Amino acid sequence: MKTGFIGLGIMGSRMATNLIKADYTVNLYNRTKSKAEKISSKRGIVKDSPAEVAYDSDVIFTMLSTPEAVQEVVLAEEGLMAGMSKGKVWIDCSTVNPSFTKQMADLTAELGFNFLDAPVAGSLVPAEKGELVFLVGGKKTIVKYCAPLFKIMGSRFVHAGDAGMGSSLKLVNNLVMGLSFYAFTEGLLLGESLGISQQQIFDLMDGSPVAAQMINLKRQKMEQSSYEPEFPLQWLQKDLHLATQTAYEQGISLPGTNTVKEIFALAKQAGLAEKDFSVIYDFLGKMKK
Repeated sequence: MKTGFIGLGIMGSRMATNLIKADYTVNLYNRTKSKAEKISSKRGIVKDSPAEVAYDSDVIFTMLSTPEAVQEVVLAEEGLMAGMSKGKVWIDCSTVNPSFTKQMADLTAELGFNFLDAPVAGSLVPAEKGELVFLVGGKKTIVKYCAPLFKIMGSRFVHAGDAGMGSSLKLVNNLVMGLSFYAFTEGLLLGESLGISQQQIFDLMDGSPVAAQMINLKRQKMEQSSYEPEFPLQWLQKDLHLATQTAYEQGISLPGTNTVKEIFALAKQAGLAEKDFSVIYDFLGKMKK
């Protein structure tokens, strides 16, 4: 089985590398070609367009930043669809809104191709270690066919249902993660204002039923004020925006999510877009001064 990988940023580069290490031939494309060349090898073959990747691959993964980026890669003149043919599989691992995913699924069905949405839970380190969790939507037979690839890049995969359900589950996951982490940063700042040390608060949260595992994962970054990106703030803000957009489409209200989304937007406007999202702690801390 020949694979293709389009989008070789923080996540995609590590996912593609794991496929190459597992002796799969991986056709690579990234808009900034140097990122593809960085992981090229005998089995990692750099292509000049998404169409070339699709033409020479059986299963093609995309890992891109926004719905607009996915649409551009897929529908451009030399885009993914230009190289697809019957029997090929496109797996979109991008975090996008479910309504967009369903549009892409309908389009591929009309053209006679196979489609899965398979966004992932996990960031840089799990991607590097092959420990991601794939949240997959699409036909069961296609999921089964692609399962060996998910198992190389991840610790497990969850078949959430029909196309769009993987994207739905991912938005719920990132909404809860973003809001719970934001709540912790406010608690941390309140505690510090009362004279409680940062270490005491982290130690209290360690193993506490009120704390998310994410707090421990980000502890060192916050203690050292070192925010090299594992999950850039701009993309979490984007995910929260997609959640609120989806809520509007569904006719429900997410007031807390809307508020937190705008606070992350302020941090992005303050020049923190490419920092790890845990930098929201420093951003809020500076607001009190």
